[in-house]
Amino acid sequence: MIRTSLIPSSVTSVMKTPDPTSPFLIMYRIRLQILLFLIASGGLSPLLAVERPNILWLSAEDHGPHLGCYGDTYADTPNLDAFAKSSLLYKNAISTAPVCAPARTTIICGMYAPSLGAHHMRSEAAKPEWLKFYPQYLREAGYYCTNNSKTDYNIKHNIRDIWNESSGKAHYNKRKKGQPFFAIFNQTCTHESRIRARKSATKHDPSKAPIPPYHPDVPAVRDNWAQYYDRLSQMDDWFGAHLRALKEEGLAEDTIVIFWADHGSGMPRGKRYAGWSGLHVPMIMHIPEKWKHLRPPEYKSGSISKRLVGFVDLGATMLSLVGIKPPAFQQGKPFAGKHVTEKPAHSFGFRGRMDERPDCSRTVTDGRFVYIRNFMPHLPHGQVLHYQMETQSTRIWRRLYNQGKLNKVQSAFWERKAPEELYDISKDPHETRNLAQDAKFRATLISMRNALYQNLEKTFDVALLPEGLLHDLAKEHGLTPGDLARDKSLYPIQRIRKASDILLDTTVDEGRIVNMLRAKLPAQRYWAAHACLYLGEEVIHKHLEALNSLLKDPSRSVQIAAAEALATYPAGAKGAEEALEVLLANADPTKSSAYHAVAALNALDHQPQKVLEPYKQRITNLPTNDPDVPGRPNGYAARMHKHIGSPIPDYFSWEKNNR
Repeated sequence: MIRTSLIPSSVTSVMKTPDPTSPFLIMYRIRLQILLFLIASGGLSPLLAVERPNILWLSAEDHGPHLGCYGDTYADTPNLDAFAKSSLLYKNAISTAPVCAPARTTIICGMYAPSLGAHHMRSEAAKPEWLKFYPQYLREAGYYCTNNSKTDYNIKHNIRDIWNESSGKAHYNKRKKGQPFFAIFNQTCTHESRIRARKSATKHDPSKAPIPPYHPDVPAVRDNWAQYYDRLSQMDDWFGAHLRALKEEGLAEDTIVIFWADHGSGMPRGKRYAGWSGLHVPMIMHIPEKWKHLRPPEYKSGSISKRLVGFVDLGATMLSLVGIKPPAFQQGKPFAGKHVTEKPAHSFGFRGRMDERPDCSRTVTDGRFVYIRNFMPHLPHGQVLHYQMETQSTRIWRRLYNQGKLNKVQSAFWERKAPEELYDISKDPHETRNLAQDAKFRATLISMRNALYQNLEKTFDVALLPEGLLHDLAKEHGLTPGDLARDKSLYPIQRIRKASDILLDTTVDEGRIVNMLRAKLPAQRYWAAHACLYLGEEVIHKHLEALNSLLKDPSRSVQIAAAEALATYPAGAKGAEEALEVLLANADPTKSSAYHAVAALNALDHQPQKVLEPYKQRITNLPTNDPDVPGRPNGYAARMHKHIGSPIPDYFSWEKNNR
């Protein structure tokens, strides 16, 4: 589009009378040809050549909305606070996943990672042919796209297909003259690992740190929180420097700036937690006056939007801001730009395997209530991850729990989850009072559950296929996990969900359990076995025959689930021994797979030390690598070997947690 402001008014008036001999028209044609030549040759100044906005993302790791502009009086974040006063602050932004890799996978794909089988930490799922990453659309539209520098995508990719440059030196200043840019700069100083990497005294006073009620109020925890806030101040300095550079380069009025953090705080029960404290993130968007036609309806400088936005929406919104209609496969809803959508009623999140610890939870919020569906409630939110345990406050918290020195709210993180959780965050922002069993909130519970289940189906979420079974089926049928999710004959989600919903029955339905233990689909048998494990000894002993038959099931995932139930609540020593042998066989990744091995090793690790002791040497002698699986998922079996085979402090003990 040629800017008419470049053409004198005398010429525009003559244009109404197309006299080819008119000197004004001749001059206009000459100027037009010169203008087009300059644009084509790159000789036009950036200000005149820009037809679409630049976009700059400034992202930070591992922190929630603990900023002054979000009302946190302990925070010292003057640059972000000032930025918010001239921008739009999103009150209800969520990261979709409470840990980096699946959250960033959701962003780059514009889809919920579970709809691609890419929701487990560092899983490297195969990419469907039809999937195209959002920066590719921007590059095709002429944008220079850079990433500095974290990727951490859970899906196989060629980085050169996505970015013009992705490195610690990537910068928009390397673009061609006049070329619009999309650039990401990511700050790591707020990462979980930096909280424990203390090199000097904290600037924030630990005695004044705001301690959430689920954490024990002890010096070590206060010190970690103060360190966390110090890192936020450091990040704020970095943010301010980027804004100043943009202004000094004369790009501020042509650049949309969006700030966000990749998931909740790196403190325990922030990162990795499937509730509000793990998913709630800051997000602030500034659209300059020049591009005000791209602003959402609620945009006013210094205003707060209550719109529900999630990371799944970011890719679609970037395309919308540059005038591209998001492709049909994307699942996000643009919250700004030409193709902005109506405000959604709900926003969704998920949790899969976290490093070496399998899990499965799904979350939905309407801005007031947060509902969590825990499909593996026999596991606590606070599973013992080696990496998380490196943080001092996590170790202290765990130790105090083992010593019986915590109250009910502080203990909940380390104990079995409820199958359903419901919190009113308008009154209970720290999610300490589960309303799922409160009759007054029954209608809300059912409404939120239905919204979550509808989203599972709508987005082809493979939540109900355990990781090992997911990859077995994909390999058997020559499909990517994402394509498998869309095949209703291979993944009839409603039928499978009925098995996982056994735990939602108000009374134990023995007939339903029997039917599901003998069901046709391996995923149905898997969830029925897990239901028995959660319901305990009495139910397991009623279904011994069916569970024992599953020890020889064609599906290794089913074998592992049944074996854990039988080993945990054995009917005599012989029953436990047979179940443990099945787990040992599946713990060898060269005979099963890396995914099955991690699941089996976890089931073994859940057993009391006195039961596990005779098997430790055999476990640690097992191979740890699966030659058919990419490198990153292979590392988790080795972690489990270390955990099972080495003497470790009491805060790593599963036995003290569950026996």
